Amino acid sequence: MSTNIKRIAVFTSGGDAPGMNAAIRSVVRTAGYNDLHVYGIYRGYDGMINGNIKRLERRDVGNIMHRGGTILKTARSDEFRTPEGRKQAYDALTAHDIDACVAIGGNGTFTGAKIFMEEYDIPFVGLPGTIDNDIYGTDYTIGFDTAINTAIEAVDRIRDTADSHNRLFFIEVMGRHSGYIALHTGIGSGASSIFLPEMDDSLEKLSDMLNKSAKRKKLFNLVIVAEGNKNGNAMEIADKIKILNPQFDTKVTIIGHLQRGGSPSCQDRVLSSRLGFAAVNALLDGKSGVALGVINDKISFTSFDDAISKTKELNKDLVEMAEILAL
Repeated sequence: MSTNIKRIAVFTSGGDAPGMNAAIRSVVRTAGYNDLHVYGIYRGYDGMINGNIKRLERRDVGNIMHRGGTILKTARSDEFRTPEGRKQAYDALTAHDIDACVAIGGNGTFTGAKIFMEEYDIPFVGLPGTIDNDIYGTDYTIGFDTAINTAIEAVDRIRDTADSHNRLFFIEVMGRHSGYIALHTGIGSGASSIFLPEMDDSLEKLSDMLNKSAKRKKLFNLVIVAEGNKNGNAMEIADKIKILNPQFDTKVTIIGHLQRGGSPSCQDRVLSSRLGFAAVNALLDGKSGVALGVINDKISFTSFDDAISKTKELNKDLVEMAEILAL
């Protein structure tokens, strides 16, 4: 165990994700168990620059595990992208005698930590906090499980009205350039088709599938659209399909930020707790510049370089399965 680390800071950055509070709680309580002082940085890198830093005790993280969002708030900081902003952040950390930091967020958060560490001698470790599940080096990210459960619940409700009115629904889910939310939501909801950013999905192929479904007397269809797919958003795809198939009663639903909110699932609470616990122990063991994750149910460590630069591929077996089960 390192004797150099006495005070650590924890912060959340970028988009919020259900389970972040459980991770914060785990960091604070694990650090306290190891006789470390813990500080919370409010509003991410922006708060670091402005010295919005406060001591956290065990009682400060009581009764937060079930809450969505983040008690430390979050923000994006253009100022941190500048050397002057990072110098101001360093001065704020040293003013509080911070020896190390736990950063909870996605690629942007890890990129900021990597650059900061190249300039200043303060170790950082990262926890993957994003509903998109697009971080290389972990099977699942904090918030992903809750997001897909929220999306599934929404699609199940849409299914009821689609069935009642014999409608074709295009349902857009989040994920930016990652299709994980769309793929899992599509499989879990029994969707007729899934449009993924990683795949060259054809509108003509979808049109042909819809016509075949109509001949089989299928009464309704659900199409899951990842927001970052190459064919456009759900509204644009629906308009194009309406031109090819004017006979369908077509509707569009965008689930949007509902997927980010709400009480985290048990899986996200457990994952966040494991990662927060492991983060403190990693710092005490001298690790730095790494993103933590879980691969095959074991804690993994991936360099910030790899976590940022490498792409997390979709499971092609799941993609193939989804296409077969939708026939």
